[in-house]
Amino acid sequence: MTDPLLDDVKALLDKDFGDDRILKQICRACERNEVISNYERNYVRKLAEKHLGKKPESPQPTVEQKPVVPDVVIPETPSISQTQSFQTQPEINYSKPKNKKIMLGIGGLALIIIIAAAVSFSGVTIGTPKIDTIDTIPTSLSIETDLTSYKNKDLISISGISDISGTVNISIKNQNNELVWTEEISLKNNGQFSTLAIAGGSGWEKSGTYTIIVDNGKETKSNTFGFTK
Repeated sequence: MTDPLLDDVKALLDKDFGDDRILKQICRACERNEVISNYERNYVRKLAEKHLGKKPESPQPTVEQKPVVPDVVIPETPSISQTQSFQTQPEINYSKPKNKKIMLGIGGLALIIIIAAAVSFSGVTIGTPKIDTIDTIPTSLSIETDLTSYKNKDLISISGISDISGTVNISIKNQNNELVWTEEISLKNNGQFSTLAIAGGSGWEKSGTYTIIVDNGKETKSNTFGFTK
């Protein structure tokens, strides 16, 4: 099935509407089945509504997916007193030397039987018990970009992890601490997140150091990158 977004991008390119560089980058991302950010989808949607006669789409509510963590079953260990109660040595009569070897053989066999009965009765399994493994959950919040500097209209690849399930808010501020881009992203089951942003537009008028910030509701982390107009 053809992606409607890809059809709109190709139609806009054919009719020479919008920015060719941005539309070609989105077209390549669609064909390679890569992540398309909400910013890029909105960019194509607005152009399609304006020039292709597309009807406005109603926003779809996002459903949070919480990771399912299986229970860990720990085997029950028998008490020391219960185990010791079955380890009593039987009495062996050594009064007759000629029956010494026979009595030793019988005593050893009886000891083996008693130990086997104690083990089976107490429910102890010989060997190391197998404990089901569970997926590890991230223990920190982090954010990074694929490059340390960008030029006007470059794509910024953003990724990171969070130990709080649900969503994270990502924003970019310029050197004057003015908000130039923001997006709310849903986390994957393993706590990872990723998206794309375009370097350029309102607030990107000056070259300098820009700050990218992630907030999961519990803590906030930030990183910086360079921008050349």
